[in-house]
Amino acid sequence: MTITMNNAKTIDVHAHIVLVESMHQAGEFGPEIGCDENNKPWFRVGDYYLHGVKYENSAFMDMEIRLRGMDLAGIDCQILSPNPLSYFHFIEASDAINFCQQHNNALQSRIKAYPDRFRGLAALPMQDIAAACDELERAVMELGLIGAYIGTDIGHHLDSSDLDPFYEKLVALDVPLFIHPAPAGLDGPKGDPNLTQYDLDILTGFASQETLAIATLIYGGVLERHPNLDICFSHAGGAIPMLIGRLNEAGMRRPWASEALRKDGAFEAYLSKLWFDNHVHDPRVLDFAVNVLGTDHLLLGTNFAGWDQHNLGSDTAWLKLLADNARRLLRINQ
Repeated sequence: MTITMNNAKTIDVHAHIVLVESMHQAGEFGPEIGCDENNKPWFRVGDYYLHGVKYENSAFMDMEIRLRGMDLAGIDCQILSPNPLSYFHFIEASDAINFCQQHNNALQSRIKAYPDRFRGLAALPMQDIAAACDELERAVMELGLIGAYIGTDIGHHLDSSDLDPFYEKLVALDVPLFIHPAPAGLDGPKGDPNLTQYDLDILTGFASQETLAIATLIYGGVLERHPNLDICFSHAGGAIPMLIGRLNEAGMRRPWASEALRKDGAFEAYLSKLWFDNHVHDPRVLDFAVNVLGTDHLLLGTNFAGWDQHNLGSDTAWLKLLADNARRLLRINQ
């Protein structure tokens, strides 16, 4: 039987791709790939260099290598997403628009070559909301991409009314939004200097960004204003499960909380509208997250080909549940 998105037993929604056609498309920020004098690879975004991660001739850029790796890992299908190192949410809008257009065009070409195994999520120039809406519509209506993919830090508070036209566009096009953090300071404001050691910008910074983003969306009334909006977060929502008690209490007691949040269970009711991938590495953490978040909006996410790619396990019923959830979120059977 031919594997398709409709019958896939496993659908991985946390799978970044790097596209050669998008290199040098963001002005002085690149991005750019090269090797040092010892033939060790690097990837440049502005003044930032990622050393030692091989993109060329790897699953990140070579689709045949990716497919072989997916088959070995037991992954039937993937939803391909932009590399978080190259969101470019803070550079000149014209450069960001060009980068996103070139990236999305190239992504569509990869999916067209392997339509049974892949779908894609659009990169968007979020520093210009009107341009982001235009590119989202082009990516969905002309290129066939099935959603949007942005960072947690986009130069706007996620509950800002400035973003309402963007959220309305997502709902009108009936596509989901995926939100995944990026290391602070690549092309925007620098983060806490403590995060610059031991990869803490990734190990703890990502969880903090996800937690802040979710709390902002709920406390800021975004899900109340846009009840049909579907948003998916990486890494089971960061620290949200651990903080659920404090977040619930704040919604009922703090003076800034809206009337909609002051009912017992209101915060969790809004939380239940969000979607999450299960990329948390530890079964104890996943069990805890499931206890808080449930399984109805949980998806498989592996960070495929990354340093922390995790295996799928052997529970076929569990994997089928996650795949069915992905099909619902992504409107694959519609």
